[in-house]
Amino acid sequence: MARPRNQTARRRQLVAAAGRVIAARGLAGLRIKDVADEAGLSAGSVSYYFPELDHLLLDVHHDAVDRYYWSRMEAAARAEDPRDKLNQLVDQGIPDDAADPMGPVLYELHLSAARNKAHAVLMSGLFDREVSLYATVLDAGVARGVFAPMDDLRAAATNAVVLEDAYGLHLVGRNQSIRPQEARRLIRAYLAGVTGCDLQSRIAG
Repeated sequence: MARPRNQTARRRQLVAAAGRVIAARGLAGLRIKDVADEAGLSAGSVSYYFPELDHLLLDVHHDAVDRYYWSRMEAAARAEDPRDKLNQLVDQGIPDDAADPMGPVLYELHLSAARNKAHAVLMSGLFDREVSLYATVLDAGVARGVFAPMDDLRAAATNAVVLEDAYGLHLVGRNQSIRPQEARRLIRAYLAGVTGCDLQSRIAG
């Protein structure tokens, strides 16, 4: 049996490999063997750490949710002005590269929420945390007098996240009628309406 430290590293290796497979092929027909091939291990080795494929998928979902949320929070924290914080959130929510594995993995695993309570909890938790990120930035902007007062600040934050998810689904699905830059512009237009600030003008270049 592998030592505990090695077990942790191997589990992380398998979670990362499974994420790459899901991003490339989707969840339909996913097998332990596919993950093993991606990781360069035997199917038996994968089953040793994850006896059930569902256990592996839940760990992949946990990992994707945590990495996605913290990358957004850290990006917003690097900016000082609330307008720049909002722009950072939009940029992180709609990245330039639709082939970034994070988006497809989250969308694929979120679909499992309809059939699996554990996945539903992860999806709902991420949504609530993202709404809180937006709400915190909006609240700070209002407090500093940068943003206009809002009747329902949390509703504005919720709408921003829903818009990201809607555009993101089309981008991950390779809808040729929408591009990341246009999706970001339209989300910023919505936020400009509720904050009274022209966010697009603060984008470099």
